[in-house]
Amino acid sequence: MLDEITRKMGDEANDIRLNLESVLQETGAPGLTQSQIYGIALSCAYATKHAGLVDGLLTSMFGKISNEEVHAAKTAAVIMAMNNVYYRAGHLSEDEELEKLPARLRMNGMAKAGIPKHDFELYCTAVSAVNGCGKCIKSHVGTLRGSGATTEQIQSAFRIAAVIAASAQALSI
Repeated sequence: MLDEITRKMGDEANDIRLNLESVLQETGAPGLTQSQIYGIALSCAYATKHAGLVDGLLTSMFGKISNEEVHAAKTAAVIMAMNNVYYRAGHLSEDEELEKLPARLRMNGMAKAGIPKHDFELYCTAVSAVNGCGKCIKSHVGTLRGSGATTEQIQSAFRIAAVIAASAQALSI
């Protein structure tokens, strides 16, 4: 099914096609396990809202990704959709009083993701990159650093996010 996704990209997206094939493998995403790669890619695909990309990834990952990882990818995409808007808006307002107020947004799903916290943080970091929220990226990178994540792992998550976002774009045009 990954071949079908890449075939649907036009010739102008050859670099994206090659990058997609690369970042979905451990050799193309240094420091990450295959399970982490799939979860990050799927959570980013959900964040792009491109149904064809999501379906294609799910098909190509069939039997290689657990139900818990799929659920966590959905949870990361949905919670980050809310948080990325809220925290980006607060940051961009440049209003210190506004930024000091508690968010008062429910985020229980983050604590009950059903996968290791470190992996869920990787998903959230990548989705925050897709959604362009610097404040959330900084927060999640800090949490990852605190749990022992390497620079290479974080960069790999960013690279997957970038390629999945570009894949959704290529499939849409």
